[in-house]
Amino acid sequence: MEQILEAIQAGASSDDIANLPIPESYRASFVKRDEAAMFEGVDSWDKDPRASLHVDQVATPELAPDEVYIAVMASSINFNTVWTSIFEPLPTFGFLDRMARDGEYGARHSRDEHIVGSDASGVVLKVGAAVRNWKPGDEVTVHCNYVDDQDPSAHDDSMLAANQKIWGFETNFGALADLSVVKANQLMPKPTHLTWEEAAVNGLCSATSYRMLVSDNGARMKQGDSVLIWGATGGIGGYAVQYVLNGGGRPIGVVSSPERAELLNKMGCEAVIDRKAAGYQFWSDEYTQDESEWRRFGKDIRAVNGGEDVDIVFEHPGRSTMGASIFAVKRGGTVVTCAATSGYMVEFDNRHFWMKLKKLLSSHFANYAESWAANKLLDQGRIQPLLTDVYDLDHVGDAALAVHHNEAEGKLGVLCLAPAEGLGVSDPEKRERIGEDKITMFRGV
Repeated sequence: MEQILEAIQAGASSDDIANLPIPESYRASFVKRDEAAMFEGVDSWDKDPRASLHVDQVATPELAPDEVYIAVMASSINFNTVWTSIFEPLPTFGFLDRMARDGEYGARHSRDEHIVGSDASGVVLKVGAAVRNWKPGDEVTVHCNYVDDQDPSAHDDSMLAANQKIWGFETNFGALADLSVVKANQLMPKPTHLTWEEAAVNGLCSATSYRMLVSDNGARMKQGDSVLIWGATGGIGGYAVQYVLNGGGRPIGVVSSPERAELLNKMGCEAVIDRKAAGYQFWSDEYTQDESEWRRFGKDIRAVNGGEDVDIVFEHPGRSTMGASIFAVKRGGTVVTCAATSGYMVEFDNRHFWMKLKKLLSSHFANYAESWAANKLLDQGRIQPLLTDVYDLDHVGDAALAVHHNEAEGKLGVLCLAPAEGLGVSDPEKRERIGEDKITMFRGV
C-alpha cells in the first residue's frame, strides 16, 4: 500500500497504476464474528464501538468481473457503521452469510470479520474484465447502493431490487480501510475542488436527502415549497437544508441549541425552531401522545412560515416525532421518512392523516441516477460537504462513539490511505471560485 500511495501522490499515469501489484492483505476496520455477543445485557447507549471495532490486516478478496479495486484515501462514519459496531438491531454477519448463497463471488463476503464503512473517496487501482467506463488512476467517490444488474427487479428503480444491499453494511469489504472492492456501478467522479476527506463524507447522506426531497421517487419538492427539517444540522438534515435552498424552497430547520440555530442562519436558513428551548413534550408518557403539544408545535411553525403549515416534513427521528410530523404537515402535504433513530414503532392520529389527505412516503438511500445527480451538484459547488472533524483510521472507534452519542454535527471524516488532511484538490481555481468559507462552513462545529 505504501507503493500505491507513493504512485498516487506522484501523479502516476493510468498504465503505471495498473501495473502496481495489489497487496495480499491491507489495513481495515472490522468487527469479529466471535464477538457478536460481547454487548449482551448492556444498554444500547453504553455499548462502546471502541471495544468492537478492530484495525488490522485483512486478506484481499478476489476481484469479480464487474468490480474494481480502489485505494481508499478517506471515508466517513454513518449510523450503519455504529449499528454494526454495537451489533444492533442484530449482528450483520447474517447479511454476509446470506450473500454466500449467491455463488462464487457472493461467497467471498462470508468471513469471520466484517469490514465496515459505506462512504469513500479514492483512486481506481485495477478493474475487472467487464468494467467499461473506469480505468486505473481515476479519482472517484463511491455510493453505497449494491445491486445485481442481472435481476429484472433492479431495472426500474434499483432501490426496489429484490437483492438491493448497502455496501459496507449488508456486504463485506467496506470503505473504512486502505483498500476496498466495489462494483463499477457504484463509482462516481470525485468533485475536483474537494479534498479527499471532504469528498468522502457526502455519498450516503447527500444522496439520501436528494432522493427524499428532489427525486421523482421522493417528495418532489417544488420551488416555493416549505419544508420542515428535523435535525437540520445533522448528517442528512444539513444536506436537506441545502437541497431546499438550492431548489427554491423554504427550509424550516428544527435544532436543539442556539449554536445550531446560528449555524442554520449562516447556511441561509432563516426560519428556525429550537425544540429544546420550546420544551416540546409530544409524549406525556410511554404510551400516550399529547395533541396539545402537536398544536403548540404547529403554531410555532406557522409563526416562522408566514402563517402557513408546511408542504413537506423531512422526517427521520421516528417514534419521538412522527405523530407531530403527521399533524403539522399541511392538508394534502407529504411526510417523507428514511429512518427511525428514536425508535421504529411509530404512532400517529389517523384522523388527522386520512381526513386531511396527507401522504406518508418511505425512502431508503438512492439509486445510481439519483446518487450521480447529487454528486454532480457537489461538483458544481451548489451543495457543500458537511465535514466537521477528521479522524485517522486507527481512531475509527472514537469517531463511531461520537456519532453513537450524537456528539457531532454534520459528518465525521476518516483518513484511510491519505497521510494528512487537505490533499486531493485537483482544481484549486474552482475551489477559490466556490469559496473556502462555503466549503468549510461546518469545520470545527
